[in-house]
Amino acid sequence: MAARGFRLSVTQRTLLVIVVLAVALFGYWATRGAGATPSTSGAPVPVSAADAQKQLDELTIAARTSMDGYSREKFPHWDSQGAGCDTREVVLKRDGKDVKTDKDCKALSGTWTSVYDDETWTKPTDLDIDHMVPLGQAWASGAKSWTTEKREQFANDLTRPQLFAVTDNVNQQKSDKAPDQWKPPLVAFWCTYATDWIVVKHYYGLTITQAEKTALTDMLRRC
Repeated sequence: MAARGFRLSVTQRTLLVIVVLAVALFGYWATRGAGATPSTSGAPVPVSAADAQKQLDELTIAARTSMDGYSREKFPHWDSQGAGCDTREVVLKRDGKDVKTDKDCKALSGTWTSVYDDETWTKPTDLDIDHMVPLGQAWASGAKSWTTEKREQFANDLTRPQLFAVTDNVNQQKSDKAPDQWKPPLVAFWCTYATDWIVVKHYYGLTITQAEKTALTDMLRRC
């Protein structure tokens, strides 16, 4: 006689489903809760020059609009990323070496090399977290019409190559300028600067000017 197969009763099956769902929910909230460890994985890998050129050609060329109505407050930034860390602190830890933080996740020490000028710093106060495509530049090339939620996503984007720890006064020189108005002092970074700028603008559907496209095309030739 063949052995009888093992079968669960309706009650047992129901209990099993409940247990599985409970485990899944626990895992979800464990990674999102206040005690979760924020991601500090490496910065996004630049795309190839060929892919960047393709994306550049897909961008809409339009005149840069005015900055009327712009303020940084319209781009809520430095959101909480878990474990008491905000976006700024996550980038500082990601981009630095041997970063030491206090109990509130604030960086106390470490070593950071700015991609814009190749200068090395050991004090977090010497660094700004730069938006590759500046907030004001985004406002003037399409973000003015976005929802606040989309502007918040843009200002805290850790997935695209949008946030970098860089020398503070260099970042201040950049301000809200596009590549036709400002380029990093480190010429060796121009290729990556161009591909990153294009990737961010392409993902968010922002426009570019003809002068901006010309500058980006020239920078891509250095790849």
